[in-house]
Amino acid sequence: MKKLIVPALTAAFTFSAALPVLAASNPFEDVAADHWAYDAVAQLAADGIIEGYGDGTYRGEQEITRFEMAQMVARAMTKKDLNSADKAMLDKLAAEFSDELASLGVRVAALEKKVDNVHWNGRVRYRFISQHKEGDMTPPGKEANVKYTNGSSHQNTNQFLFRLQPTLDINKNWKGHARISYYSDADSAKNVNTAVMDWLWAEGQYGSTNIKLGRLVYHSEADYGLFIDDPISGGQITFGKDIKATLTAGRYQFNNGEAGTGIFGWNKDKAVSYQGAEIYNDRKARFTWGLGYHHFTADGLYDGFGFNGSSAGVWAAGLGYKITPTLGLSGSYTKNVSMKNVDGMNKGAADHAYSIELDYKGASPKDPGSFGVFAAYRYLGPAATLYTTHRVFGGMREGDKGWEVGASYTFAQNILGTVRYFSGKRLSLESGVSDRNRSSLFTELTFFF
Repeated sequence: MKKLIVPALTAAFTFSAALPVLAASNPFEDVAADHWAYDAVAQLAADGIIEGYGDGTYRGEQEITRFEMAQMVARAMTKKDLNSADKAMLDKLAAEFSDELASLGVRVAALEKKVDNVHWNGRVRYRFISQHKEGDMTPPGKEANVKYTNGSSHQNTNQFLFRLQPTLDINKNWKGHARISYYSDADSAKNVNTAVMDWLWAEGQYGSTNIKLGRLVYHSEADYGLFIDDPISGGQITFGKDIKATLTAGRYQFNNGEAGTGIFGWNKDKAVSYQGAEIYNDRKARFTWGLGYHHFTADGLYDGFGFNGSSAGVWAAGLGYKITPTLGLSGSYTKNVSMKNVDGMNKGAADHAYSIELDYKGASPKDPGSFGVFAAYRYLGPAATLYTTHRVFGGMREGDKGWEVGASYTFAQNILGTVRYFSGKRLSLESGVSDRNRSSLFTELTFFF
């Protein structure tokens, strides 16, 4: 490589000698062809100290300016363990280009700071889901990103996802977060939607106090996400160390949860006001617990149950215990206390939700060969959950009850496979009407970057 660099550098310098020299008023004027710096830089290149434009090359078709020379010197100055001859030559070059280095230091430092302030990660994901349900399925178009096939008893999802998640360093206390998602249907090879920014919030950390403002991800910690795991547009503050308290307020849109699919005749495009308070201990503790209360406007939401008030309230609780470092048991419960009995409606089928889950180990995308398995029984009353973390797109969802088992495995670094199977029933909200059988097989392969 060194043998190639020196001739290339010489060619670049020779080519620049044939070009007009910039006016002396330009602080980044061309280096004269007979300047001693040419020989000095060529020698440092031969010694592997100078690295050209940063990509290991010298662009012989371009002239070399004092600014470009200073860039090479600046990069070389970061090298360690130089011999005395190379260090002396580099010091001499630094003195020669001191003005340019001063300007370069300001400009490059600012640029690198901005670049380093944004950290990107994301994923490319493929899903195949097969669902079976007794009775008619939801008509096509009622649930986004679902491919319906084989009449009324079976539907498939065959989908690709591309997702970007930037994190922005604002200062020592604040960061910015966002998520951009894009879906494509694998059967039709058509775009399901345009790219959507579904997360966007600023987050501040002051000791044990955390502040979030914007369209923030809200996972109800007290009940392990049984009540909600979805964005809220508003603000949230969490304080405490071993015992934490979280206060959240903002607006929520029911276009994700079961209430948004017409189970109560709710206008899915309507946003509601939400306030919530939770208290819980450190989630890394061997024994975990939590209590929470969720309050939201509900005009028209529960009319079918005889409730016509302007708001609704849901109490939540959760308990968890690590039997061993790799085996854990958790349970959570939520109850809507604002609903009333009404003739013809089965309030008891909708006003509460619970989950009992046993977990063994867990797969990490960074740990090839790692795996995890779980088994759970869940009852997801639709009036006691907004958008539960246990909702699996195309799988179990609000309004279902039954068993769910699953496993995950990391095939190679950043390549994770997941499979889940649900078998249970769709809850009937009409008195005297039987619940309907329902099952689903969910598979997913995710590539993280």
